[in-house]
Amino acid sequence: MPAATAPAPQPLRRWSTEVVAPAARLDYWVGAICEAFLEMDCSSREATTFDGVLQSLPVASLSVNQVRASTQDVYRTPAGIACSRQLPFYLIAQAESSWHVRQDGQVAHLRPGDVALVDSARPYELHFPEGVGCVSLQLPRAWVGQWLVQAEARGPRVAWRDQGWGQSLGALAVQLARDPASAQALPPALLSDHLGALLSAALEQPVVPAGAAQGLHAHLSALMAARIDQGGLSAQVLADETGISLRTLHRAFAARGSTFAGTLRQLRLARAGDLLRRPQLAHVSVAEIGRRCGFADASHFARAFQRAMGMSPAAWRRR
Repeated sequence: MPAATAPAPQPLRRWSTEVVAPAARLDYWVGAICEAFLEMDCSSREATTFDGVLQSLPVASLSVNQVRASTQDVYRTPAGIACSRQLPFYLIAQAESSWHVRQDGQVAHLRPGDVALVDSARPYELHFPEGVGCVSLQLPRAWVGQWLVQAEARGPRVAWRDQGWGQSLGALAVQLARDPASAQALPPALLSDHLGALLSAALEQPVVPAGAAQGLHAHLSALMAARIDQGGLSAQVLADETGISLRTLHRAFAARGSTFAGTLRQLRLARAGDLLRRPQLAHVSVAEIGRRCGFADASHFARAFQRAMGMSPAAWRRR
């Protein structure tokens, strides 16, 4: 039976103020953010020299948006909300400079690497006094509701870069702010689950008791190891088989300091390393070894193995 073909990566959409005259750039920018995101107003003290580039990459039901632009203040108003057909959440992080967000009478001052979850169904303000170099992840309301018990809590919700799972979520956000195309390193569904698990762990305390989480984590890990060759193995499939909710599954991993996606990747790569060492499998191609460990795409397997092991699968085999 032929190996499943990985879906083609979605192309980046791009807007740049370079396509219009300087005097028209701020107006162009307002139109760009309304088209890429939703209805918002924007002002800038650098209006006469404004510069900005926005790139948007769809990933499953989410959207990874990279913004690089001059200093600006963004306003989500009641009038804008009334004109919006969709009311997603946005997960926002700056890579290099500080910024702050105001919503529901609360203000959060954020450093590079801190991450804020903002609800577009209520007015907010985003202020970037030192310029914009951020990622803004567009998250559908239904998707956020799957991961957060209190999805519509008031005010901006912040995952701090130096506290708990905020460290991992912040590192992922900064990586996407610098290189949005890196979102394509994982299959879309796996990236969606990984992001959701980190969001849940960073913003809400685990509700699984420590002892129960340990036993559940061990059981889930054993099931994953037994199905390591299944390319379509997902957190939802495992949760359904175990008879638990998707949120409970991910919180069991979070309570043990891991994630479903990270554990699955480690198990697959460890299995691949073991198979590549076996002399009796020397005639089996590297791509086939990857397929037997759940990697449908040979180039994805090679990149993941190189990052984890510090050498290519072929070099590992020769050693």
